[in-house]
Order: sequence, then structure tokens, then C-alpha cells
Amino acid sequence: MHPETGPQADAREGAQESAENGGLAAGLYVVATPIGHLSDLSLRAIDVLRRADTAAAEDTRVARVLLDHIGAHPTLIASHEHNEARMAHAIVERIRAGEAVALTSDAGTPGISDPGSRVVAAVHAAGLPVIPVPGASAVTALLSVAGFSEPRFRFEGFLPARSRARRERLATLARSDAVVVIYESPHRIVETVDDLADTLEPDRIVVLGRELTKRFEQLHRTTAGALVAWLDADTDRRRGEFVIAFDAAPAELAQEQPVDALLEALCAELPVRQSARLIASATGLRANDLYRRAVALRLGASGTGDDANADSDTPPASDSAKD
Repeated sequence: MHPETGPQADAREGAQESAENGGLAAGLYVVATPIGHLSDLSLRAIDVLRRADTAAAEDTRVARVLLDHIGAHPTLIASHEHNEARMAHAIVERIRAGEAVALTSDAGTPGISDPGSRVVAAVHAAGLPVIPVPGASAVTALLSVAGFSEPRFRFEGFLPARSRARRERLATLARSDAVVVIYESPHRIVETVDDLADTLEPDRIVVLGRELTKRFEQLHRTTAGALVAWLDADTDRRRGEFVIAFDAAPAELAQEQPVDALLEALCAELPVRQSARLIASATGLRANDLYRRAVALRLGASGTGDDANADSDTPPASDSAKD
């Protein structure tokens, strides 16, 4: 492995040297903060927050509680989703002036389903150092206790707020060959769990974490078919912040995803029946099944019960004997 060079390497070397003298090298320190339990703040994060010149926080009131808890007193400024573009420039100028700036969100890591990515991108674009200070994560916290055998996972973050868009997104995620992790708020947890039950096979394993690391932490491992009843059994289970993971799709279902993409691409240029026959010839799949899948995809895209864009043809006759 070649030695690291450039501003990032310089920042790390400078930070080490400066720490010995009681300060931090100039740069942006992206600091992960606790997702609930304050004791999850790492020793390194405490050190960075105590030595930083400035802390750019998603909510200064939340940050102040944490900073007071550890006896840190940097200059505190707000950088959130509504002012991030403007604050990115101000933060770059602070770093150019020699400041060490700690970037935090209310909980977890900036830029991961939280503001922060614009600031990070601006500092990179300015050729200035960006240093990660990792810590607690709701994603890895849940996965560590989920018990899935599939090692790969896909982090989706928050699903669309509108019901139709959310269901369409879940229909795609349901065919993922990796574990899928999503976040959800208390305002939409009921609707999202209902959609999960409608989208996944009833026996698909789902793990729900509520208020992880907090006083009312709750972890529930169940199936998609049983999750709605569990949530409905106690209204307190609908409160707090949620992270949900569901197991990878069965192999035969996961294989449908690339076929769907191929169907959509061909059907945009050719009649549905012809598209189905071509893919059947190339893959060995049944042309009738492909035809029906193509029609279903078009119905889903149009949101109507009338497939105006599909062929008026019946399924390919060459495959009818197999039905």
C-alpha cells in the first residue's frame, strides 16, 4: 500500500503534531455523535470537540447539551438543511483562516440521512482537509443484533413520504439480493409497516429497532406477515425513531430485478410481445411470464388499471402450450 499523500495526509500528520501542543490542525472534522446514549461518544470525538475552534451543528441547542456534558467550549454555529449551502462557504473560510471546525448532526453521522454532505463537498472542492471521526450508527447497531446470514446490506435511508412513491420503492427493494435497511419517523411508521407487509413475502424476516440506545429502546425480530399485528398491539410501539431491516430476497425473486430493467428498456422501443419473446430466447425464461411481468411493470408505472401503452396482443402464442 502506497503512503498517503495530499491534504488529507497532511491534516492527519498535522493533527497528531498539534494534539501534542494542545490544538488541532486546520480542517473539517466530521464527528459522529451518540444516537441516544451519551456514553457512546468516543474518546477521540470528545478530544476533537474539546480542541476544535468551531462546532458547526445541525441544531445548536442539541449540540450545546452534548458540549456541556463533556466540558467543550468551541464557538457554536448552526449548519442545517435550510442554510447549509450558505454556511458551507463560511466554514471553508474559517478553515482557510486556520480553524479546526467540528461538523456534527443532532445524532449519528453528518451526511448520513442528515445534513452535512454539502459542507463536506465544499471543503473538498476548496482543497482543504476533511477528517472523519466515526462513532455510533443506528444502521450498524441494528445489523449487529439482527442475526441475518447475508453479510451484504443496502442502506436506503428514509423512504419517500408519498404513499404511491413509497410502495413503488419498496417493490424494488423487496427484490434486493442484500439486506435492506431503512429509517422511519413516528409519523409514518404505521403506513410504512403496512406497505412492508403488502410488499414482502409473509415469512420474510424483518427486524425493527425503536429508540436504539435510548431509555425506551426496543428491538423486535419477526416476519413481514406478523409485523403489523405487533405494532398495533401497543400504541407506545409507534413512538420514537425507527430503523428497520429486512432480509435479502430469495434467490429466485432477486433474479427478477435485472430482467425487469431489461423488460423496461426493450418495451420502451418495441412492442411488449416482441420484447418478451426476445428476452425469453436469450434467457430461457417463459415468454408468457415475461409478458405478464412487462404488463405489470407498465401498470405500476402508469398508476392506472388501463394499460394504454401495452400491446393489445395476447401473450405470445408460442408459449401458450406451457400454461
